[in-house]
Amino acid sequence: MLNEKAFANALAILTGAVYLVFYILGLSAPNTFKALFNAQFLGADVASLLPKDASLGSVFGVFVTLVVTAWLMGFVWALLYNRFSEKR
Repeated sequence: MLNEKAFANALAILTGAVYLVFYILGLSAPNTFKALFNAQFLGADVASLLPKDASLGSVFGVFVTLVVTAWLMGFVWALLYNRFSEKR
C-alpha cells in the first residue's frame, strides 16, 4: 500500500524542483536549456515557442499550477494503485 499523501508530496516536490532547474538553466545557460528542453520532444524546436520575456508573476503562476496539479495527480495515482492492488 502506498501512502497517498506521501506519494503526492514526493511527486509535487520533484515536479517543482525540475521546473526550477529548467528555469534557472534557461536564465544561466540558454543553449543548454534549449537542447535539453527540445530533447524531451524528440528534437522538435519546441523551445522557440516559449515566451522570450516571462514576468516573475507568470513564472510563479506556472510553478504553482504545476506543483498543485502534480500533487493532485500523485494522490489519485496512489489511490488508484492502492485500490487495484487490493483486488489481487
